[in-house]
Amino acid sequence: MRRVTLFINGTSKNGKVVAVYGTLSDLLSVASNKLGIKACSLYNGKGGLIDDIALIRDDDVLYVSEGDPFIDPQSEAKVRADPHGAHTDWLTLNIGGRLFTTTRSTLVSKEPESMLAHMFREKDVWGNKRDKHGAYLIDRSPEYFEPILNYLRHGQLIINEGINIRGVLEEARFFGIEQLAEQLEVAIKNAQPPEDHSPISRKEFVRFLLATPTKSELRCQGLNFSGADLSRLDLRYINFKMANLSRCNLAHANLCCSNLERADLSGANLDGANLQGVKMLCSNAEGASLKGCNFEDPSGLKANLEGANLKGVDMEGSQMTGINLRVATLKNAKLKNCNLRGATLAGTDLENCDLSGCDLQEANLRGSNVKGAIFEEMLTPLHMSQSVR
Repeated sequence: MRRVTLFINGTSKNGKVVAVYGTLSDLLSVASNKLGIKACSLYNGKGGLIDDIALIRDDDVLYVSEGDPFIDPQSEAKVRADPHGAHTDWLTLNIGGRLFTTTRSTLVSKEPESMLAHMFREKDVWGNKRDKHGAYLIDRSPEYFEPILNYLRHGQLIINEGINIRGVLEEARFFGIEQLAEQLEVAIKNAQPPEDHSPISRKEFVRFLLATPTKSELRCQGLNFSGADLSRLDLRYINFKMANLSRCNLAHANLCCSNLERADLSGANLDGANLQGVKMLCSNAEGASLKGCNFEDPSGLKANLEGANLKGVDMEGSQMTGINLRVATLKNAKLKNCNLRGATLAGTDLENCDLSGCDLQEANLRGSNVKGAIFEEMLTPLHMSQSVR
């Protein structure tokens, strides 16, 4: 078995002893793994190109190239010792105060049209400034440059945790590395959450409910439940502020002390729901059905529907003692046989409402619009003091 010592082209340090077997391609593959470069060709000590594995003898010293011409390691050492910094394949970059050592071919070969390739293809074409140690000064961010240099070395995009991918993208654009910039743009797009505005289903919401302690407030502000079936669920103390509950089925659901402020309940079904102490300020429940709902809390906590849009709602037979409907809109609503004792209806629009059989004892109707309203079969007489401003 033959063995040889491999060095990177132009160097005589950090060599690797390897066994020679198989074909020349096999040896180049081993050289790539051992030296951490992309081996393309082999030279002997005199600069001769090895094109057949049979030419290699035991204990030969070979120099591995990434495609660049042969560089005599002895002459290269002299060049490196030159204080004026002559043209060498190995060079050091000072990126924002951090040093990176690489080869000229790494910066030139992978992206030949990039800014880095134009900067280092030939010596001092751009008049690059150097620090006192001879490293090329480039005023960019080192943490974002490192993934770019590794990409030029092995062709793979690898970004360590904690590195902002958008910062790497800006560096790739600055250095004109177009292929890498395209990969980064795709990665950023794939990392963004999908713009899913589809309604939350009953199954998904029940899973949320089961994972939330009963004493914790479940925040559902602005979520989309449009058309969902949430009937007969325990929804106490949940914050539905500004949520979309249009056409939602909430029949017989327990919404005690829930916050439905500015929520969209248009066309929703809340028949038989428990709405004790509910907050529905400025909510939109136009065309909703609230038949047989219970707004009455024995503890004295009053439901607040101030400023709500309740046009055309059906609230027949609901218990609404002490409810606050101040300046709410109930035009064309059905309120037959409702218990509105002590309710605040000041400034409320009750035009064309059907209030037949309602109990309006001690209700405040001052300033309300009762044009066309029906007050038949009232349980208690309606006094002028209740309606006159």
